[in-house]
Amino acid sequence: MSATGEDMRSESTSRAVSEVVDLVSTLIRFDTSNTGDLATTRGERECAEWVAEQLQQAGYTTEYVESGAPGRGNVFARLPGADPSRGALMIHGHLDVVPAQAADWSVHPFSGAVRDGYVWGRGAIDMKDMVGMTLAVARQFKLEGTVPPRDLVFAFLADEENGGRWGSQWLADNRPDLFAGVTDAVGEVGGFSLTVPRPDGTERRLYLVETAEKGLGWMRLRAKARAGHGSFLHEDNAVTILAQAVARLGTHTFPLVLSDSVAEFLAAVSQESGLAFDPDGPDIEGQLAKLGTISRIIGATLRDTANPTMLQAGYKANVIPQTAEAVVDCRWVPGRRAEFEREVDELIGPDVEREWITELGSYETTFDGHLVEAMNAAILAHDPNGRTVPYMLSGGTDAKAFARLGIRCFGFAPLRLPPELDFSALFHGVDERVPVSALEFGTKVLEHFLLHS
Repeated sequence: MSATGEDMRSESTSRAVSEVVDLVSTLIRFDTSNTGDLATTRGERECAEWVAEQLQQAGYTTEYVESGAPGRGNVFARLPGADPSRGALMIHGHLDVVPAQAADWSVHPFSGAVRDGYVWGRGAIDMKDMVGMTLAVARQFKLEGTVPPRDLVFAFLADEENGGRWGSQWLADNRPDLFAGVTDAVGEVGGFSLTVPRPDGTERRLYLVETAEKGLGWMRLRAKARAGHGSFLHEDNAVTILAQAVARLGTHTFPLVLSDSVAEFLAAVSQESGLAFDPDGPDIEGQLAKLGTISRIIGATLRDTANPTMLQAGYKANVIPQTAEAVVDCRWVPGRRAEFEREVDELIGPDVEREWITELGSYETTFDGHLVEAMNAAILAHDPNGRTVPYMLSGGTDAKAFARLGIRCFGFAPLRLPPELDFSALFHGVDERVPVSALEFGTKVLEHFLLHS
C-alpha cells in the first residue's frame, strides 16, 4: 500500500497517536537503571524483549543482540522502502536510564504514571518518549502496509547512559553489519521546541535540531609524591599537588569558540527575537541567559569545559599518602581537541599525570539537504508557527558511535513543549515527565518526517 495517500496518513497517525502514551508508560515501568557497573545494571534485556514482541506482533522480523555482556539487550528491525537504491535511514533510541531515588520523587520513578497531562517517570524524556513514538509509528507502518520512500532501520539500544561501551560503541566495532546501507540517522535530544518572544509581541517556536556534539572525555589525574607522617613538615605532598592542579583546571575559563551550529543557532534566535549576541562582547553568557533555562544547554556549547567530579586520596588521617587522584569530566568543541589537551597540560603542570578513562570524539554536520528539509516540513505541517534551527549538544549520544561508521547523524525527537516547562532540568532530574500533548504531537511529526525522508 502506498505511503502517500492522505487517508492512509490520517488513519495511521490516529492509530499511532492512540497507543503512544500507553507504550511510553509501559516502557518507563521497566526499571532499566544503568549504574555503569555490569553487575548492578538491570532491566535492559527484559525491556528489549518486550520491544521485540511489540514489533513482532505487528509483523516485523527482529534481531536481538547482546552487546558484549549478558543482559545488554538491543533490538533491530528493518522496513523496506520504495527505493532500495537509496541509503537507509536509522531511527535509534536507548532503553537504559540513569538511576533514580524514589524517596525524592512525588511519584514512583518507575510507575509510568499518567496524571495532570503528563507521563511521569525516569526516562520520560531521556529517552523512552522517543522510543515509544518510534515504536508506535513503526507498528503502524507495518500494520497498515505503509511503504516509506527509503529503507528504515529501527534500533533500540543498551548502555547509552554509560557512553555506549556495552551498546552502540560495541555494536559499531563488532556488528557493523547491523548498519549496512545506513547513510543517515536520527536520535535523541533534538526536535524539542523553544518559545521565543518576537519584537512585535507575538511568539515563535523554534525546534532545535541537534547537528553537533562536543567531544567527551573522562580524565583521571594522578599526583605522586613521598609518603610520610602527618605531623611532620612535608612540602612534597601528593594531595596538595593534586588539589592545586584541580583548582586551576576547574576554575579555568576556556576561550570562546563558536562552531557553525552554534553560530547558526544564535543568528536564528537573533532574527526571530531581536536579541543581539555579540561574541566579542564581555558577557555573551549573560546575553544567552535572556533565553531562559535553555541557556544551560546552549551556554555550555560556547567553549570547552573541564569539571572535576571525583577526588580520592589517603587511607588514614595521620598518614600523608603517596598518591592522590581526581576525575575530570572534559568536553571540547569540535575541532578543539588538540588545543584543549595542550591547555589542560599547562594548567595541571608537570607534576600531575593524566590519562583518559573514556574518550569519545566530537561530531558536527551541516544543517542542509533533503533530510533537513523533511524535518522542517514535518514540523510546519503540524505547527505552522514553527521553525527548525540547528544547535550543538554539550553532552553525548549514541550518534558518536554511528558517526564513526560514516553515518550522518541528527538529533530529532520532536516535542512541542509548554513555554513554562523547564525542559533542561528534567534530564536526569527529579520528577522527570513529558506532556501527553507533546507525545501526540511528536508522533504525528515523526510519521510525517519518515514518510517524506
